[in-house]
Amino acid sequence: MTAIRYDIDDNNIVTLTMDMPGQSANTMNPTYRASMDEVVARLIQEKDSISGVIITSAKKTFFAGADLNEMAQVTEAMAPEFYTMVQGLKAQLRAIETLGKPVVAAINGAALGGGWEIALACHHRICLADERIQLGLPEVSLGLLPGGGGIVRTVRMLGLEKAFPLLIEGKKLRPSAALKAGLIHDTAKSLDDLIEKSKAWIQANPKSQQPWDVKGYKIPGGNANTPKTAQMLAIAPSMIADKTKGCYPAPEAILSAAAEGALVDFDTACIIESRYFTELAKGQVAKNMINTFWFQLNDVNAGKSRPDGIERTKFNKVGVIGAGMMGAGIAYSSAIRGIDVVLKDVSQEAAEKGKTYSEKLLKKQVSRGRKTQAEMEDILGRILATGDSADFEGCDLIIEAVFEDRSLKAKVTQDAADKVADDTIISSNTSTLPITGLATAVKDESKFVGLHFFSPVDKMPLVEIIRGQQTSDETLAHAFDFVQQIKKTPIVVNDRRGFFTSRVFATYTTEGIAMLGEGINPARIETEARKAGMPIGPLSVTDEVSLTLMQNIRNQAKADLEAGETDNAIDINHPGFKVLDAMINDFERKGRAAGAGFYEYSEKGSKQLWPGLKEHFYNKDADEAVSNEDIRDRLLYMQSIETLRCLEENVLTSVADGNIGSIFGLGFAPWTGGALQFINHVGSAKYAERARELTERFGARFAPTPSLEKLAETNEPLV
Repeated sequence: MTAIRYDIDDNNIVTLTMDMPGQSANTMNPTYRASMDEVVARLIQEKDSISGVIITSAKKTFFAGADLNEMAQVTEAMAPEFYTMVQGLKAQLRAIETLGKPVVAAINGAALGGGWEIALACHHRICLADERIQLGLPEVSLGLLPGGGGIVRTVRMLGLEKAFPLLIEGKKLRPSAALKAGLIHDTAKSLDDLIEKSKAWIQANPKSQQPWDVKGYKIPGGNANTPKTAQMLAIAPSMIADKTKGCYPAPEAILSAAAEGALVDFDTACIIESRYFTELAKGQVAKNMINTFWFQLNDVNAGKSRPDGIERTKFNKVGVIGAGMMGAGIAYSSAIRGIDVVLKDVSQEAAEKGKTYSEKLLKKQVSRGRKTQAEMEDILGRILATGDSADFEGCDLIIEAVFEDRSLKAKVTQDAADKVADDTIISSNTSTLPITGLATAVKDESKFVGLHFFSPVDKMPLVEIIRGQQTSDETLAHAFDFVQQIKKTPIVVNDRRGFFTSRVFATYTTEGIAMLGEGINPARIETEARKAGMPIGPLSVTDEVSLTLMQNIRNQAKADLEAGETDNAIDINHPGFKVLDAMINDFERKGRAAGAGFYEYSEKGSKQLWPGLKEHFYNKDADEAVSNEDIRDRLLYMQSIETLRCLEENVLTSVADGNIGSIFGLGFAPWTGGALQFINHVGSAKYAERARELTERFGARFAPTPSLEKLAETNEPLV
C-alpha cells in the first residue's frame, strides 16, 4: 500500500501525488514515510532520465502535517527513536531538493505544518488561487515547533526578523498574502492550470537549486551575529517571556533553534531544529495542547455531544430580543453567516442603536480590505431593527438576550412565542438562571433551550448550550446546528444554576477577591494570575463584568435558597463576597462601567489599581505568609476542582466539553489543555495531595472530589 503515486509523462516530468489510503488528509505517518523512502530511492535511481518533479495531492488539502496520534505518544524513553525518525523525514526532503532537477510544489489546498515544510523543500511553489486555502507553520499553537526543516528554510528564505511572525506566532497566510510575501511564486486559476504552470516552469528551468545551496548565499538581514539582528535578538527573549509568562516552552525553543541554526550550515541547523523539536514533543505542555486543541476540539466540532439520529437543520431567520451589547453581537454573528435577523428592543430607536454595532464592525472590515462596501450593505440588509414583536413572524429561532431578571425574561419570551409557529425553538442567553425555570414561560417546554454566548460575541468562539429538564433531543440537536452554522464552537451542558462556565468563572473571581480580603497585595494577585496563564487578573475581570452583577447573582441565589430551592451550586458564603459587599456598599466602587472598581480609570482609557485596596485590605504579614505558587495554584485549582464537580454532577457530560469550554469561554490557562486536563498535567495523585494542602490552609472549597480521590489511588489520568 503506497501513499504517493509516481507518474511520468512524455516530457519525463514526474508527478508525485500524495494520497494517503483510508484518510481524508495526508499526514506524515509510517505509511507516508515508507512511501517517501521508495519514491526518493526511485528518483535518485532515475534522475538522469527525468526532467523535473511536481509534488501535489489527491486530497482536498495539500498536506495536513504530522500524525498527531503518533506525536502524542512520545515519551522520554522514546526520544532517541523519535529524533532519528525526524532526521529521516528531513533527509527525504533534502534528497529531493538536492536532486539536481527542478521541483515544484503544486499546492491545491491547505498546506500547514509538515505540508508547508514539504512545499518549502521545493524550488518553486504555485498555489491554487483560492482564498480559503491557508499556508503556514502553526505548530506553536500545539506546543510544538516546525520540525521538518520549516525553521531552517524559513530563516534562510526570509531572514530572522521576517521569519519570526511565521514561526513564533504561527501566522497563517492566504495565497494572495503568501504571494506578496514571496513565500509562493505564482497562483493558478484551476487544478489543470496548476499542473500546466508547474510543467511549464520545469521546462523553462532545467537546472534548479535552492538559494541557500548556491555558493556564497547569505541569509537576508544577516545571521545572529550581525549588529542589527543581534540587537533584535537581545530583546526578543524578554518580549516572548512577557507574552508567555514562562508557561509555553515552544516560542522560546523556536527562537533558539532559529538563531542558533542561522550561525551554522544547513545540515547542522537541521540537527539543532530536530533536537529542540524532540524536547518539546516529549514534554507535557505539547501533550496537553495536542489533546485539547486537536483531538478534543475535533470531537466537539464533529458533534460528539449532539444527540444521535436527528437530521441536521439550517436556520434562515432568527429573532433576537434585546439590542444591547449581547443581542447586537448575536445579530451580527448571525447576519454575517447569511441568516436574516429580526433585532427587537423596547423601541425602534433602541433597536437601531443595536444595529449600528454591526455597522461599526463592518465598516472597520471594509477599511481594512476584508469586506467590500456591497458585502457590508448586504449583511446590514439582513438585520431588521424593530420595536414591534410582530416582526418575529416566520423566525426559526428566537434568542432572548435581556437583563438577568426572571420576570422580564418571562414577559419578553411569552410575547415573542405568541408571534411564531409552534415548532419554533425559543432560547435564552442567560448566564446563570436555570433554563428549566425559564422554560415555564412558553407553552411547549420541550422547544426551550439555553444559548449562552460570551462577550464580545463577534470575537468569542464559544456558545454554551444548556439543556433544561424538558428540552427535547431534537431541540438540543438543532440548537447545536445553529451554533455551528454561525461558526461558533458548541459545548453541551445540563441545567443547574450557573451551568458550567458562569459557575467556574465565579470561583476564579471570588478566589482572587478572597485573597485580597486576606491581606494579600492586589498587584501580586493580578500578576500571579497572568503568570499562571490566565489572560486577565481576577480583580480586573471582575471590574469588567461589574461587581454589582456578581452581587446580584449571589443575592438571587440566596433568595432562592431561602424560598426553598435546594439545587444551588453557588457558594453564597464564599469569603470573597464579604470583600465584594464592602467595595460596593462601603466604598461605592461597582466596576468599570460605573467608573470605579478595584481599578481607577482615566478618561484616556488607562487604569491602575485603586490605592484604597492597599489602605483597606493589605496586611504585610498575611501577604508574606503566602507564596507566589500558592496564589497561582489557588486560582487554577479552584477552577479545576469546580469543573470536576460539574462533571461529577452531570452538568458536564464530557471531559472534552470541560476542557474546550474552560479555555474558549473562561480563558483558563491554555498551556494546561483546560481545567480538567490540568489534573492530568499535574498527575492525579500529586494533584489530590496539593488539593488537600490547599484545603487545610485555605478552606474546604479545595477538597478533592470523590472521583479525584479514586483516580489518585492509582494515579490514573482523567479521560
